[in-house]
Amino acid sequence: MHTIFAKGLALGAGALFSINALACASCGCSLSSDWDTQGIGARAGFKVDLRYDYLNQNQVRSGGSAVSTWPQAGHEQELKTVNRYTTLGLDYTTEGAWGFNLQLPYIDRSHATNGFNYDGTDYGESHTQSLGDVKFLARYNGFLNNPELGVQVGVKLPTGSHTEVFNAGPIAGQPLDRGLQPGTGTTDLLLGAYRTTTLTQTLDGYAQVLAQMPLNSKDGYKTGNSVNVNLGVRYTDLGRLEPQFQLNARAIGKDKGANATPADSGGVTVYASPGATYEVNDKLSVYGFVQLPVYQYLNGYQLAPRYLVSVGTRFSF
Repeated sequence: MHTIFAKGLALGAGALFSINALACASCGCSLSSDWDTQGIGARAGFKVDLRYDYLNQNQVRSGGSAVSTWPQAGHEQELKTVNRYTTLGLDYTTEGAWGFNLQLPYIDRSHATNGFNYDGTDYGESHTQSLGDVKFLARYNGFLNNPELGVQVGVKLPTGSHTEVFNAGPIAGQPLDRGLQPGTGTTDLLLGAYRTTTLTQTLDGYAQVLAQMPLNSKDGYKTGNSVNVNLGVRYTDLGRLEPQFQLNARAIGKDKGANATPADSGGVTVYASPGATYEVNDKLSVYGFVQLPVYQYLNGYQLAPRYLVSVGTRFSF
């Protein structure tokens, strides 16, 4: 079984998932919470997932370390960004080898910046609350009569607003930075694959990778290409309680365009994510995870979170 899982990890280096892949490397939640719809334990029918993610970007980082002197000449003195994502997931698995997933995110984001003057003359605050960019994914696991191996293809649609403005401070009414908008304005292609396997009688393993590639630019802005890799194990010998542990990695290229700030965008992050799922009954389950950064390399100067929290519930029909 270990050989089988090793093959799965190899596929994972080149296989999928992310609910909230955003423009910058230091924000967004790369956690996977969809084991029950793919591979091991997957059952035909509808599932509804409601998930809440919280991350407070309140640490300035550059390269691989936190910044001790802030601000830095030539860089915007961002102060904080607090993100709250509520995502409704609708999933359908057929009796055959196909499955379909729709993600509807609602974004609540507060942001404050001291601008480039550092003296309050271009201070600004924003608070956006709106629908984000919707994602649709189709999956297929009919290869080689092995339901543990699957591929995914999908699209991210430009449903989120990209025209929000600052609503407080001397720069109130001016456009909010594009990397902080609820939507990117672009249509993105999603491609990936996943592998699930049984490691032992009490351990399951999982590997996923997602590539996200914008197909266009919008109003002088285009996010960088991104790749997410998730590796996980779960313990299945505690009845309705399933402890889990994941490693979630993301690499994102720099933003492009006249309205982008490429010098302060993109990078690589890796999170260790302990958590658990509890099966309330045959149809209802709840889950919770904490993501802790174990590696961060961010281009330029970016705000990063010290931790992320994800909780959710899933109902099967």
